[in-house]
Amino acid sequence: MVHPVPRAPKRNPLPPAVGPLGVPGAPSQLPTVEEVSAGGVVVAMHDGVPNVAIIARINRGGRLEWCLPKGHPEGEENHCEAAVREIEEETGIAGEVLATLGSIDYWFTVSGHRVHKTVHHFLLRATGGFLTIENDPDHEAVDVAWVPLDELARKLSFPNERRITDLARELLPEYI
Repeated sequence: MVHPVPRAPKRNPLPPAVGPLGVPGAPSQLPTVEEVSAGGVVVAMHDGVPNVAIIARINRGGRLEWCLPKGHPEGEENHCEAAVREIEEETGIAGEVLATLGSIDYWFTVSGHRVHKTVHHFLLRATGGFLTIENDPDHEAVDVAWVPLDELARKLSFPNERRITDLARELLPEYI
């Protein structure tokens, strides 16, 4: 009887790459870029019901996505200042920060490099303005809408943003 010769396990000198959902995968030869954004959940009461301003954009695949407004800090802005500015630019709604909702991060690939993006979220109370996408300097938003807080889970495209809005729902009673 012939016994197979045991083989040594293959050794990969590089750690496995982490895919878009944090799942290990094949090592990537693409350079990685770190990006930071800030945004969040801006709430206004309409007939006693909390509503959240969200935006729609067309993704790289041509599909419509509904998401929370967010963008990159400019100059010496901190995350909180960037969130307030970005929300107003993308939705037309000015707001004041009530609480921090935490951060999410994810990976994606674009133009020959991988991007590791971290987004810092805040809960804001609407203080003025009206819904418009006309002030979005990047023209990423194609629509904007007030959505009742209890309906956001059905409207938002991304599970990680739904988790952020769940946290906002838990914290909101402290502020209204």
